[in-house]
Parts: sequence; structure tokens; C-alpha cells
Amino acid sequence: LFTCFVGSDFELEGLKMSEWLNSFSISKGIAPEDLHIVNIQGNIGASAQIGRTRGLEQGAAKYGWDLLDQVSGEFTQAKGKEVMEAFLKKYDNINVVYCENDNEAFGAMEAIRAAGRTVGSDLAAGEIMILSFDGVSTESMDCVLKDEITCIGECNPLHGPRVEALIRILEEGRIPEKFSYVEEGLYAHDDTVVSVTVDDKIYCVQQVDRELCKENAY
Repeated sequence: LFTCFVGSDFELEGLKMSEWLNSFSISKGIAPEDLHIVNIQGNIGASAQIGRTRGLEQGAAKYGWDLLDQVSGEFTQAKGKEVMEAFLKKYDNINVVYCENDNEAFGAMEAIRAAGRTVGSDLAAGEIMILSFDGVSTESMDCVLKDEITCIGECNPLHGPRVEALIRILEEGRIPEKFSYVEEGLYAHDDTVVSVTVDDKIYCVQQVDRELCKENAY
């Protein structure tokens, strides 16, 4: 019922994040069963929620992670905080929080600190690592710079030129590809993982610095 979809491949976003987490944990000597993950999902049924959840679930099944729980944070900071507070009361071994957007990550961060815990990537020291998606604000990229969010899967909003090109194809009577996915990156606090591979395609991981923070302020 449509000629062409333009947007993000949300499942690929989740798969790339899962591959990053696997490579990061291997480099740090963390066994798969020692990753205790909670997922603050987006609005249930939203395409971003479905894709990002699938990506995590596939990673957990593939690598044997302990996926403790998944609850919707409705893509908001307030609900993300509420869900994280409940997770911290229910589980005492959480060390990775997979947030399906940055607003939920901000809320999770608040809840973790309010509970007397520390956010960061040093799991051996008892820190809780936050992973997130979007990376469309200076605030979220600053969080990666400070290791408050350790890795963000980009959700690139710059679709205008792509849509214009597809309109021209249609105007010329040609048929475009059914799916037109925008290119998206992974942004990490450090260079522990420099690339990930999904379906034999390599995706680079960029270490965040001050200049990158400015560039990505959509």
C-alpha cells in the first residue's frame, strides 16, 4: 500500500547496539552471563520500540545475556525514571540499562543516582552502564562524552534530501527501492569498540568528542 518507505531501520539499530555490547564485554573480560540487562522500552507497538526490542532480544539469545525485564518507559524522561526506580527495587544485580530513546536514558540516570548508584561503563566497580538511541541533542552527546551514557545508536532525522531525490524519481516515472533507510552511526564514550558487524556489513563506531557534540546538535 506504499511506494517507498523513508526512515530508520530500527531493528538494525538494535542489532548494532547488541554487537557493540558483545564486543565491549569481551574486551573487558566480562562473561555473557554476568551481563544483567533491563530494557526500558518505548511505546509498545511503535516501530522504533518493535525494532529496538527485537535487536536486543536477538543479541541476548545469541550471546546468552541475562535479560532480566522489559517495561515501557513511553519514550519519556518521567516514565523512564519511574520504570528504572521499579527495576532497582526488584533486581539487585542490574549492570546494563538498554533505553530505547535518550529521554528514557535521562530518567534512568536520575533514578540510578537517587538510589545511591553510579552510572558509567566500569561494571567491575559496580557502575550501571546506560545504552541509548537517538543522539539528536547536545545534552545526549554530552552524556556520552562524560560516560553517563556509554553508547548511543544514532537515529538520523535528516531525511529531506533523500525524500527530494525519491520525489524526482517518481516524477520521472521510475520506481524507487521499496525501502530507503537513512545511514546511521554508533557513538561511544571511548574507543574500546571501533566497529561492529551485522549481516557481514561493517559499521564504524565513533568516539565522541567536543567537536562531534556540536556537529550532532540537530
